[in-house]
Amino acid sequence: MSNIELIDDNNLKCRFAIFKNANLKLASGEVLKNFKLAFNTFGTLNENKSNAILICHALTGDQYVTGNNPITGKDGWWARMVGPDKPIDTNKFFVICSNVLGGCAGSTGPKEKNDSGQDIYGADFPSVTIQDMVNAQSKLLDALKIDQLCSVVGGSMGAMQALQWSIDFPDKIKSVIHIAGALKHSAQNIAFHEVGRQAIMNDLNWHKGNYASNNSIPERGLAVARMIAHITYLSEDAMHRKFGRRLQSRDIISFGFDADFQIESYLRHQGRSFVERFDANSYLYLTRAMDYFDHSESFKKTLEFINNSNEHLKYLVISFTSDWLFPTRENKEIVEILNSLSKNVSFLEIETDKGHDSFLLDEPDLDFAIKGFLESNYRNEYE
Repeated sequence: MSNIELIDDNNLKCRFAIFKNANLKLASGEVLKNFKLAFNTFGTLNENKSNAILICHALTGDQYVTGNNPITGKDGWWARMVGPDKPIDTNKFFVICSNVLGGCAGSTGPKEKNDSGQDIYGADFPSVTIQDMVNAQSKLLDALKIDQLCSVVGGSMGAMQALQWSIDFPDKIKSVIHIAGALKHSAQNIAFHEVGRQAIMNDLNWHKGNYASNNSIPERGLAVARMIAHITYLSEDAMHRKFGRRLQSRDIISFGFDADFQIESYLRHQGRSFVERFDANSYLYLTRAMDYFDHSESFKKTLEFINNSNEHLKYLVISFTSDWLFPTRENKEIVEILNSLSKNVSFLEIETDKGHDSFLLDEPDLDFAIKGFLESNYRNEYE
């Protein structure tokens, strides 16, 4: 029987749910005997525990959705969205955000110690999927003694998790806010991820994933992987508006390979800063989990099968016009299936030139949609 311990970590400014003898069976068939999830909560859980919202982070996110992040010293990755009197209002809702299984901000993943407690997993960590992440999150809810969530909210990889929740645990949630996602990871997205993984694995300091025991970090490979990925998060218009072909700190080109252009300098900075906060092996595992995500054939059939369990579910699907990583047409595929099954679904396409990262940036229409959806559906939960 699983033994669950909840502890506070003052240094990391988060909480840990430690599951001992949990025997979490993964989609790969491997079993994690013990695991832990690092998480944070914001706001106050009401007496009947009906005002809880789970926020699922994207690929390089963590449990520090708002407030100060002690790892970076900066505000949380969605501080503009979550907090008192903000669209996801912590005066009204109890917000939970956990670092995903396989992550590198405290949850069990390749940089953590294995079951023996002696060695770091490294490349011996088992493969994880979006479904595995959601299974672990469900166990966190059980540990918190929360039977049902008002909503599961996520963008990008977080949207994948939110969709998986509606498939695996429809009785535990009342709604899904799915932002900039899809039923599957496209071939193009897999290709970009593979180039990033190859950059890491071809770094001489990777040591086949065992760089910790070799006292090294594949910094160059991880930085390049981040640079590649960051390009996909932007749109051409956004890059042109922000950088154009402006030169970096000089009036003439160097006729060399220094950072002549501002966009080059910007990407190099993104790569360097990423290495300081993220683990290379986690990047490999989490990108692979996104690649494996595919409900293009199963989503409709699954919803038909669990029809009685998910009749109450409400969906809000949001896309951005300039997002070419998860374009509107892929978000609409979800909406069309839900409409064909007469589900309660709302859809919004937001006009913006900021690309895939729009959900993290200042987009008033996004704020308005999320705030309105939550407050119109769950006013009774916090009044």
